[in-house]
Amino acid sequence: MPALHIPTFSGKVTVVGDVMLDRYWTGPATRISPEAPVPVIKITKREDRAGGAANVAINITALGAPCTLVGIVGEDEAAAKLTSLVTDKQVNPNFIVSPAVPTITKLRVLSRNQQLLRADFEEGYADVDNGRMLQALRQSIRDDCKVIICSDYGKGALTSVQQMIHLARNHGITVLIDPKGTDFNRYRGASLLTPNLSEFEAVAGKVKDENDLVVKGLKMIADYELDALLVTRSEDGMSLLRPGLPAVHLPTHAREVYDVTGAGDTVIATLGACLASGLDLVSSCEIANHAAGIVVGKLGTSTASPEEIKAEIEGHGISSGGVVTQGELLSAVARLKQQGKRIVMTNGCFDLLHQGHVDYLQKARALGDVLIIAVNSDASVARLKGPTRPIVPLANRMSLLAALSCVDYVVPFDTDTPQPLIAQVLPDVLVKGGDYRVEQIAGHVEVQQHGGQVIVLPFTAGFSTSAIVKRIQAEGK
Repeated sequence: MPALHIPTFSGKVTVVGDVMLDRYWTGPATRISPEAPVPVIKITKREDRAGGAANVAINITALGAPCTLVGIVGEDEAAAKLTSLVTDKQVNPNFIVSPAVPTITKLRVLSRNQQLLRADFEEGYADVDNGRMLQALRQSIRDDCKVIICSDYGKGALTSVQQMIHLARNHGITVLIDPKGTDFNRYRGASLLTPNLSEFEAVAGKVKDENDLVVKGLKMIADYELDALLVTRSEDGMSLLRPGLPAVHLPTHAREVYDVTGAGDTVIATLGACLASGLDLVSSCEIANHAAGIVVGKLGTSTASPEEIKAEIEGHGISSGGVVTQGELLSAVARLKQQGKRIVMTNGCFDLLHQGHVDYLQKARALGDVLIIAVNSDASVARLKGPTRPIVPLANRMSLLAALSCVDYVVPFDTDTPQPLIAQVLPDVLVKGGDYRVEQIAGHVEVQQHGGQVIVLPFTAGFSTSAIVKRIQAEGK
């Protein structure tokens, strides 16, 4: 059965954007200051972390991928510390040093796991020569960069983002952008944007439901000449939207959420590393979704390793075949289509599985690379066959089908026909067994309109579930 493949992260990624140093000072607060009604913190622990675009870069090298980081820093101690932090994580820093501005630094003072104060040390980059940023980007392109990630925190390092996009796209390089603010026009022509739902709604308007998200998202893609859009939706997972293709809605995989800090950085970093290593977009999004589920289960800005992601995917059993939900199936189908797999789909009640079913399914599987079986729910079978059917409950019917080597995915449906599901899957080949005419087969219109085939395969003579049931009933009298 086709499984989600974790690549060897070898493709080079360049991250360009707002780099910053995150400082955490921690200690007990045991008294109130006599000078003002504020707590006095005795600092007992100091910790520095790479933040902003630098955290994106560290997430990339945590996967084993090579990464160059382009950003602006001051000529100060914070710049030296930030350089040391990213270098220690195997990131190659290509910093533009500007003596006129300090390195962006955010100092957080904490006591008993509560943040009491944040002090920001930053000035605008309006006077910084952005030509040097473009020059650094050109150097990365010459160094065989596969993907460029623009990490925008609104601090000014991406003032020339339009020129960066044009430069990269002219060299055939994918450009991923984590946007900031409401002026998405500045990201026009990017390969993909990764706004969270709040950022998306600030530009597109309030989203009423999933369908409204798709409509608004496709309009955004058209308005800003994007290739795709990935909307991260917190506990609702993420949605990948592309023109002319079904939306891919990926459920969240976080078992327990401790801290969402840096989850967006992990998503775009993992996505970029996957694409740079040759993986298709849907698979890359699935892996990024799993990585995000890992980091939100950790405290503070964190990273996910390939080993953790592999264990997470295997633990959930997502996209590896067998019995799946409709949402899981559609996600897997989108990935399989990008991989060029020929998808075959059939449907039925499959009550009392017998040799005729097996022969039919083996012939169906021979028509392509992947076989999907949509199975009527118990209620659907009862409506079609009468109140005495099914004999075998849905879970058992699906489990038996999934055990066959010729079957890749088994999915239930509750409608009288599988037409709504087939219209979403749009298989390359739709198969039905028996003596049907093509125009009698549910879903044939949608499949044929999208260039697919509809094939009728004869059942093996001498085998029938109804005949078996009648024989059992007769012998029991």
